[in-house]
Amino acid sequence: MHNNRGGGGRGGSRGGGRDEGTVTGRGLTTRVKTAHKRSLSSTMWLNRQLNDPYVAEAKKRGYRSRAAFKILQLDEKFHFFKIGGRVVDLGAAPGGWTQVAVDRVHSADGRGKVIGIDLQAVEPIPGATIIQLDFMDASAPDKLKALLEGEADVVLSDMAASSTGHAQTDHLKIIDLAETALHFACEVLAPGGTFIAKVLQGGATNELLAQLKKHFGNVKHVKPDASRKDSAEIYVVALGFRK
Repeated sequence: MHNNRGGGGRGGSRGGGRDEGTVTGRGLTTRVKTAHKRSLSSTMWLNRQLNDPYVAEAKKRGYRSRAAFKILQLDEKFHFFKIGGRVVDLGAAPGGWTQVAVDRVHSADGRGKVIGIDLQAVEPIPGATIIQLDFMDASAPDKLKALLEGEADVVLSDMAASSTGHAQTDHLKIIDLAETALHFACEVLAPGGTFIAKVLQGGATNELLAQLKKHFGNVKHVKPDASRKDSAEIYVVALGFRK
């Protein structure tokens, strides 16, 4: 399983500016009592969900997951989504990042193209083409290229293999996904394109960084405000692809 984003409904407003990733106010804190048959970890997870402003705001705006705000905040900072652009979303389920991409490039109006892929089924999103397939399957890259019908402007990867609980193993698995995503990005990106991938803090190995710096003019490590503070996830943002 190569996706770890959360869940919700369909939507996402376009607005007019680039302040959509801003969430203010936490409201009242809700406490969840530990039920007899509910584990402590489940209770803690429920508490976190109920008191997370991004969860509430995602539901309000119709985003399928709070993760939508991560890509919104990255776009506010780096401005990689352009109207009419072509975007590939690797590890798309449940669709939050795909929704944002559709809204930003206006693909629902026929002015861009958004292609998504995930091992899990994703409910249809108007303006996007999503296929259910493991990105690590040998046939996946060619299928994505056929749907793309040209070069991409942005390749996104929020893929994460299921956690093993062993930090070093999880690190190696997510780096493998990021490197595979980068290899694909280098095959499909147009000059000047953007590649964004999730890694773990301290997990962007020298080899991965060397590859990124070889192919892109500007490489950054960023932890969006929407990324939970207790999460080890961080994103590499590579701008200015050199063909």
